[in-house]
Amino acid sequence: MAKPIVLSLGELLWDMLPTGKRAGGAPVNFAYHAMMNGTEGWSISAVGEDELGDELLVEAEKAGIHTIIQRNAWPTSTVEVALKNGIPEYTIVKGVAWDHLLLTRQLIEVAEQADAVCFGTLGLRSPESHDTIIELLKHTKPSAMKFFDINLRGDHYSKELIEELLGYATVFKINDAELLLLRDMFDIRGTSDDEACRWFMTEYGLDYVILTGGSTFSTIISKNGESSTLNTPHVEVVDTVGAGDSFSGTFTGKILTGSTLAQAHRAAVNTAAFVCTQAGAWPKYPEVMPDYLAETEKASEAE
Repeated sequence: MAKPIVLSLGELLWDMLPTGKRAGGAPVNFAYHAMMNGTEGWSISAVGEDELGDELLVEAEKAGIHTIIQRNAWPTSTVEVALKNGIPEYTIVKGVAWDHLLLTRQLIEVAEQADAVCFGTLGLRSPESHDTIIELLKHTKPSAMKFFDINLRGDHYSKELIEELLGYATVFKINDAELLLLRDMFDIRGTSDDEACRWFMTEYGLDYVILTGGSTFSTIISKNGESSTLNTPHVEVVDTVGAGDSFSGTFTGKILTGSTLAQAHRAAVNTAAFVCTQAGAWPKYPEVMPDYLAETEKASEAE
């Protein structure tokens, strides 16, 4: 049986870490981890006609990600990543190759085949890429999972863009810091986390809302009334770059290949914990993923 096709739309870039550069970009990180969890991962993006662009394409191919990458005269994207106690802070350069993604028949044909598509606010910050990605979302099949990982960075978003993307989404992922901002933006102050998540689910007809709390918890709510909350396992953190994307990609891969919400959530938490113990967003998976959740649960029982 053919594997489900997962498509990422948006930024492909170099994370410039203190330890050196690592291939990344939230949507393509998502595609990589969805691929590592039973799907076929595809990335639509753009890089420059430069050495950094050449190197990125090689890295994506080595990782096993299928790519439709346009080349243009704009520079390949780099993001300066400063780590404070393993937590990344990003300085994102404007006017890069993926800001100039052109709509083509080839892109539309891939979008039409996708079983899941991932997008965030950053990839749509420029008018050109915004119009292309919106058009691709319009061409996805009605049954496709449309995963909106809000991924707020700097000033590269607006309420209008968030509302527009929620209109296409079936899954909405936010973290606890982003939810604080959204409470003000959408005038739902005074709500609990659960109430705020359910407000978005009802208001925008979503199938799932995912709320992550970094080193503390994550909650997934389904429109059928099912929900799952898990504590975040304690691991030795190398860096957290791409950890949230690995959670999202794993959850999507597991749901598309038949896992229950509870099974998909546990797998997503364990993958994110593993990524935190590695350098970069596309680490090679071990033959058997450690069950960090079980280890943490045992340690808690022993106390």
